Amino acid sequence: MTGSGFLFQGIDLKPGLISDLGRMNPWWEGNPARPTPPHRRDVVAQINRRLQAGIAPIIVVRGPRQVGKSTAQFHVIEDLFAAGVPARNVFRVQFDDLKELAGLGKEPILRLVDWYERVVLQNKINQVAREGRKIYLLLDEVQNLAGWDVQLKSLVDSSALQVVVTGSSALRIEAGRDSLAGRINTIEIGTLSLTEIATFRGIDLGRPLLTDNHVELLGKKETWIGLREMGLGRQRPRDEAFEAFARGGGYPLVHQRTGVDWPLLADQLNETVIRRVIQHDLRMGDRGRKRDPRLLEELFRLACRYAGQAPSLELFQRESQRVLEANVGVERVRHYLRFLADTLLLRLVEPLEIRLKKKRGAPKVCLADHGLRASWLGEIIPLDPEGLAQEPHLSTLAGHLAESVAGAVLATVPGLDVNWLPERKGEPEVDFVLTVGTSRIPLEVKYQKRIGLSDTEGLRTFIERAVNKAPFGILVTLGDDVKVDDPRIVTLPLSSLMLVR
Repeated sequence: MTGSGFLFQGIDLKPGLISDLGRMNPWWEGNPARPTPPHRRDVVAQINRRLQAGIAPIIVVRGPRQVGKSTAQFHVIEDLFAAGVPARNVFRVQFDDLKELAGLGKEPILRLVDWYERVVLQNKINQVAREGRKIYLLLDEVQNLAGWDVQLKSLVDSSALQVVVTGSSALRIEAGRDSLAGRINTIEIGTLSLTEIATFRGIDLGRPLLTDNHVELLGKKETWIGLREMGLGRQRPRDEAFEAFARGGGYPLVHQRTGVDWPLLADQLNETVIRRVIQHDLRMGDRGRKRDPRLLEELFRLACRYAGQAPSLELFQRESQRVLEANVGVERVRHYLRFLADTLLLRLVEPLEIRLKKKRGAPKVCLADHGLRASWLGEIIPLDPEGLAQEPHLSTLAGHLAESVAGAVLATVPGLDVNWLPERKGEPEVDFVLTVGTSRIPLEVKYQKRIGLSDTEGLRTFIERAVNKAPFGILVTLGDDVKVDDPRIVTLPLSSLMLVR
């Protein structure tokens, strides 16, 4: 299996596409893949566990751009080869910018697999499976193809193979769930967790509380007490990792390039994450080309400004109109914010409505990573206690940003429903409400050194209303030394909360 002629036997694909496929799968001809970073994200082990268990033919990994999804695929491929999987049994396709796919008709995935069987595998996938060997198909950013889910359904229903899909569009991936019901297992990936940042930087912080889907543990008070104690027991490495996170956020780029100055890293984040999403991802297709990139940029800027808060759509509208000097409708603002949330650059945490049929209140804006705010706005807000003590005038902004960080962390816990409770008559606001089974756990972020009775009013009121079914509450603070004289409330710093995943 040497020489480029191998790739051109019996082809019905364009030469340019064949060359691209050969470059994406160099192992077919005995050539090495691109070097992989030495540090692995936890998602690699999660994918491997699912591949070994065979619980679903399709594993979907979704998360924002540049968080390491493609790199995770290469780490998985390394593990497959290390386990003895033949090189020809692994087929990877990265769908970004493959314009030649337009010539494959309405079912490009199926046509690529046809070509792979005939030219590369030189056998039928099911025949290989009957001989006790597996075929692995890894697809990157496949959700950009129309009908990707229907094609994969047809493929896994007729062929015995394992598919790993990675993508950065929450909506398009979610839209495929219905047709792929019973065939799919989804992994949510955010930016680096605190324990991953520690690993990247050579800090011995250990493992997070949840290494996979055990969300039911979060409905137990003793779990949160254990999380607090875990943080105290690892205080020095935890604080060192949190300081690194506070300075630059959680994108792998920041912690792989520790010797690079922040302005250069910020430019790279702006170019490869934010502008890539706004100018490319959100403007794909006929409908996408009609979207206004200036409005998308302005709304993302406002989302950065109001991170950790729940500004009204009307506020977004007024601010956009003032800056752009153009007429912008509320519905257009609503749709554009949804588009941004679809890319997972931000999370829109919806209000919790227990007793009302109609939703009321705006969603709370939580950025995927506060490093994006620092790069896009060009300002750094200190989050670590020492840095904040030097700039106390930024405490209010830091509090909002800490709330955004908490929301982003909680949103990536598999199976955890996260909402917030707007203030109502006789009922104070609650920053977040976690739904675990039949229980609702209120969580407040008070990013300050001293806590008074009024600071826990939202938690206490929520717990005391029987209809909420809240067995306890959580207070997220600035440091470890904050105590609350209420056995129903568990206190822990933001740095310890980040050890949950």
